[in-house]
Amino acid sequence: MIFNEIYSAYYNAVAKIITAVLDGKTDEREFNQIVCDHAFGESMLTVLPALKSEKWQLIRADMTTPLQHKPTMPLTLIQKQWLKAISLDPRIKLFGVELSGLEDVEPLFTPSDYYVYDRYSDGDPFEDEKYIKHFRTILFALKHKKNLKLEMVNRKGNAVYTRCVPQRLEYSEKDDKFRLVTTGCHFIRTVNIARITKCKIYNGDTVIPSAEPEVHLDTITLRVSEERNTLERCMLHFAHFEKRAEKVGDHYLLHIKFHRDDEPEMVIRVLSFGPTVEVLESEHFKNLIIAKLKSQKSCELL
Repeated sequence: MIFNEIYSAYYNAVAKIITAVLDGKTDEREFNQIVCDHAFGESMLTVLPALKSEKWQLIRADMTTPLQHKPTMPLTLIQKQWLKAISLDPRIKLFGVELSGLEDVEPLFTPSDYYVYDRYSDGDPFEDEKYIKHFRTILFALKHKKNLKLEMVNRKGNAVYTRCVPQRLEYSEKDDKFRLVTTGCHFIRTVNIARITKCKIYNGDTVIPSAEPEVHLDTITLRVSEERNTLERCMLHFAHFEKRAEKVGDHYLLHIKFHRDDEPEMVIRVLSFGPTVEVLESEHFKNLIIAKLKSQKSCELL
């Protein structure tokens, strides 16, 4: 495990209780509330009784403590190494996260230690200052429920202007791109962050409708072979999709629901499993797979 057990729910709950006792508090109802907030429901039956009976020798029966200092939880070396490794990911700069005190720490791993397959090479410019500025403006708008005024370049290279209500950010692992899902504009719903040329908070008087548009979901059914641990890999690969698996004879059927906008990415994801996965439904999706394979063959990629 990367993180030590000292960060578990029980340790945090007991640390909060010790801190409260050192602050002069003795109300057991407050201690029980601390356990409820930082541990589990059934923990009330064990944590406080174990402290009061001095089984754990941290709290006396009179609700005082032999400890003189409030509990602290310093990071272990391996935790610092893991955080240093995460700090090397350029995407972390987008969120304004500053990990200080790690200057002399060796990272647990570096980007050169791994390679991501089946990912496009034209991902978003995460280290571009303008991109970072736009991203953080969008984060601010989402957090504070503000509207946005955007200028962007569409697929034809034309400038497009819009006012919209930001709903959420999505990240495509295959494309290595962030996109913004919006409402309030009838001709734009999903915006690629990298296509934005100007991004500002909109405080105008125009009322922008914020009703979430109807979501169109498609379903595909995959025949998953037991070879090469394919089912487990599929479940991990499609972890963030609504899905259902069932065993039929010597194979599995995997039913996956996805947003229609994600269709091109789903084609690539399914193809990445090769012959161990077969598309049974829908016919439309099967035709997309066939067309993609023919395209690859024509380019001598098969």
